[in-house]
Amino acid sequence: MDDFAFDFILGLHIVGGGVGLLFGTITMIRPKGDGPHRKFGKGFYGGMLLASLSGLVLSVMHPNTFLFVIGAFTLYMVGSGYRYLKLKGLPHRNKAKWIDWGLTVMMILFALVFFVQGARSLSQGNFFGVVMLVFGAIGTLMVYGDIKFYQGVIKSQTFWLRGHIARMCGAYIASLTAFLVVNIYFLPPLLIWLLPTVTITPLIVKWSRKYKKRPFGRI
Repeated sequence: MDDFAFDFILGLHIVGGGVGLLFGTITMIRPKGDGPHRKFGKGFYGGMLLASLSGLVLSVMHPNTFLFVIGAFTLYMVGSGYRYLKLKGLPHRNKAKWIDWGLTVMMILFALVFFVQGARSLSQGNFFGVVMLVFGAIGTLMVYGDIKFYQGVIKSQTFWLRGHIARMCGAYIASLTAFLVVNIYFLPPLLIWLLPTVTITPLIVKWSRKYKKRPFGRI
């Protein structure tokens, strides 16, 4: 029975990850804010939500650091990325809700786990600790932005948009990383883990600068 439950949840995880990766790739290359971008974006959100939740369950059923890191990071990124679309009027015409603060607190706790486990792994000669420290650092930077945004410290009228882009791209990075880790064997593991982050982060910076002063159409 336990094996059946594990295999069933694993199937959901694979389906969610596959849908998320496919729709995420299409969304990444589509013009931001057009109709197809929004439609495929919803598919990406659903797929990543399924993949992250099922991944966390799997990491508990059969302890797996890889699944835990990807699942936790993706859940925060896709959840907060979706919520940022609902906060475009903040702080004047909107305010952060309990789910927004809950996702932020969750990422703070996960980041602490990443830092502690990352340092421990490095002390034992396991360079996977570098990956955990990188993901912990990215999560911490995102959380710092959340807190400033929710408290009304950030006055930019397009911060919600840039936050949405950064977090959805972060979820895509996690999805692509998981795919490469599982399927690519001819490259060093550390390179595989960090390659999507190094490749896509410049795009996040580019789009963030582009929309810093002017949003695109309707989203």
